[in-house]
This record gives sequence, structure tokens and C-alpha cells, in this order.
Amino acid sequence: MSKKLFTPQEIEQLKQNEYVKSVSEKGITYTKEFKENFIMMSEKGKFPREIFEYYGFNVEMLGMQGVNSAAKRWKQAFKTQGPLGLDDSRTKNSGRPLKRELTIEEQLLRTQAELEVLKIENELLKKLRLMRKMLE
Repeated sequence: MSKKLFTPQEIEQLKQNEYVKSVSEKGITYTKEFKENFIMMSEKGKFPREIFEYYGFNVEMLGMQGVNSAAKRWKQAFKTQGPLGLDDSRTKNSGRPLKRELTIEEQLLRTQAELEVLKIENELLKKLRLMRKMLE
């Protein structure tokens, strides 16, 4: 993590960007939509700085180190896990792991939830392919 701290004015400016999920003096959480768009434009040959500026970010405020490290992290996550790698995993990996065996009903609910996630992911991939065709 960078040692750069955002001022209250910078935080307010960042909060105005629709692609910022949350921001504190120490860091920014970007929306999944921005990360997906970033990957798509990056695959078209755009540089990280260009993409951030296109989506309204002040690269001087963020710092090139932050921009480049985010780009590297997102590209690696997308390469290894696909679109799910761009999710904010902090919400999924919190709390203690379950140590007891799940009941049949709990297993069914979990499987249904996983199916729903896969359906949503499939729809997202369809939209990404369509957007990619439109940009070509």
C-alpha cells in the first residue's frame, strides 16, 4: 500500500467519481464496473494512465505508482480468475470458516446461490463480448 494519504479535499473529489465505491485517506475501492472497463480497454492496447483519465480520475492525485499497481493487480486477477477475480473479496473472506457439516437444506441453498452467481457471471460475459464487438 502506498504511503500517500489523501487530503479531505481529495477524498471529496474522489467521492464525486461514479466509479469509486469508497474512499478513505489511505485508499480507494473502485467499482467492479470500472475494473471490467479497465480490463477491456487495456486489452485494446490503452495504457493505465489513459484509462484512468478517460474515466475522470486525476492521475496526478492518485499517483502513477497507485495506478500502475492497481492495473497490475486487476490484470493478474482477471487472468487467473476471470471476471470473478475483479470482485471485492474482502466481503467474502471475513469471519471464521464453517467447521460443522452442512445440512442438506444448507447445501441446497449454497448450491442455489452458486448457480445464481454463475448465471449472473454468464450474463456479464455475454455483455462484455457484445461490448467488445461494438468497440471493434
